[in-house]
Amino acid sequence: MASMRKVERHEARTAYVFITPTVLLFAVFTVIPVVMALYLSFTNYDVLSRNDWVGLENYRRLIDDSLLWKTFKNVFLYSIIFVPLNIIISLLLSMLLSRAWRGVKLFRTFYYLPTLTSAVAAATVWIWLLHPEFGLVNGLLSYVGITGPAWLSETSTAMLSIVMLTLWQSVGSNMIIYLAGLQGVPDYLYESARLDGANKWASFRYITWPQLRPTTFLVSTMAIIGALQLFDQAFVLTQGGPANVTKTPVYLIYQQGFNQLQMGYASAQAFVLAVAILIFSLINMRVSKAEESII
Repeated sequence: MASMRKVERHEARTAYVFITPTVLLFAVFTVIPVVMALYLSFTNYDVLSRNDWVGLENYRRLIDDSLLWKTFKNVFLYSIIFVPLNIIISLLLSMLLSRAWRGVKLFRTFYYLPTLTSAVAAATVWIWLLHPEFGLVNGLLSYVGITGPAWLSETSTAMLSIVMLTLWQSVGSNMIIYLAGLQGVPDYLYESARLDGANKWASFRYITWPQLRPTTFLVSTMAIIGALQLFDQAFVLTQGGPANVTKTPVYLIYQQGFNQLQMGYASAQAFVLAVAILIFSLINMRVSKAEESII
């Protein structure tokens, strides 16, 4: 017994040695910055000189900040379009590429490659693709008799342009997640369904979709969080314009903190955004659990 306890203590010490670097890195690069940002949100810190305690003044200021609420409205409209399309396209691609046919691995790689592309580099390429006069998109539309708009300069199409870019970049990774989920669906369920005379739509509705609900919850949660944290694409494609229709909360925080040097107020905005991400994630969790209980 004494020797077993000695071995257990040795294993525990070894485990602590291995996890200590990770815990230290997490504390230095995550916990400490969050605590410092929380403190700064109660100050008027401007980077250069002032760092006075102002209490809840920054949070009171948020209530009357119409631009901040406009940015939340922008990402809400973006999410309404982006999240469902992301789920549908990723699921369709995964179902198509889950079959063992010739060249399927090549197509999986082809659809996954945009995920590896830098957001800034991809946005730069899409600026040329969406150019109103020389862009490939309007060039293809002209072949079918459609005059393409100035995608990035019109208020009606600027956000749609960002949706197209982010979909192009994100469906590949979500397709891989759905492929993993499809491989976890037992084959005997489909065999039983075929014996009962179920068609492909019935098999999808009553077997595939219910079995993929945990996967869909993961994909939708990541899509919602990604939508609320949208920055790179809006920054490069439209700079938040035209008329602030593509300005996002993260973009506004960047401007407040680094352009206007209002770090205290920017920190308060960041914590409001964090709370919004938490709320929407919890709502998505409740909706997913409610659907599972109905089934």
